[in-house]
Amino acid sequence: METGVFGLNAKVTHTPAETARFARLAEELGYGSWWAGEHVVLPSPRTPDTPADPADPFADPLVHLSYVAALTERIELGTGIIILPQRQPVVLAKQVASLDVLSGGRVLLGVGVGYLEPELNATGVQLSERGGRTDEYLDAMRSLWLDEYPAFTGKYVSFAGVDAHPRPVREPRIFVGGHSPAAFRRAVSRGHGWIGNGESPRDLEKSLAGLEKAASEVDRPERLGKLEITFMPMPSAGRKQDYEGLGVDRLLVYPLPLEDPAEIAAFLERHA
Repeated sequence: METGVFGLNAKVTHTPAETARFARLAEELGYGSWWAGEHVVLPSPRTPDTPADPADPFADPLVHLSYVAALTERIELGTGIIILPQRQPVVLAKQVASLDVLSGGRVLLGVGVGYLEPELNATGVQLSERGGRTDEYLDAMRSLWLDEYPAFTGKYVSFAGVDAHPRPVREPRIFVGGHSPAAFRRAVSRGHGWIGNGESPRDLEKSLAGLEKAASEVDRPERLGKLEITFMPMPSAGRKQDYEGLGVDRLLVYPLPLEDPAEIAAFLERHA
């Protein structure tokens, strides 16, 4: 089971000096992956369902990962997650392919539908559209990455007679985030893996049961292979053996509250 680190594109760790320090430290300590979260905007004033204060800095995950790519050689670079319906998929496909090429094929693309209505509305997306947009965008981006003659026709995005290079080093691995039945079905039918979080192994067991049910409801393309499980305990606690025993492929640690660099460094050393 691989161990990855999550969330170091926010708060005190978002600056160039701290990003460089911790990216290099994570790679030296043997972490297999580095994951950046996303919030384009947050409700202001803060609402009860908001995960952070609107004044907390969140560096854009793809810009942040490009910086990390230049500072590292081995560690994989994940978005955990990009809120996909907020992104223009043709532009995003170009950005992801470019990052994959510049990083030597290290991109792991975690995506989700989002849930904060003010954030979605600020980017021109209705809450009711988020699932449909996500499915279309995944299919459209895959065409741009893989098809000899890219083309797609949908409700929210359509194109033909165009091409985009550079192509990714490999097909970007898609990790679908979320804990709803729709997210589980999307992970099975369109994702190389699923990414989620919870407070205990019991929470993971519930999600695994949801994924198993989804697998009986939708087909999984053979080219996607085994569904890879990435899980982040919140807080980062519990025995790694418990998660490994449940079949987790990648366990993410999150050094909250991201306020003291010395505490973050000690956390990374402790959990490596």
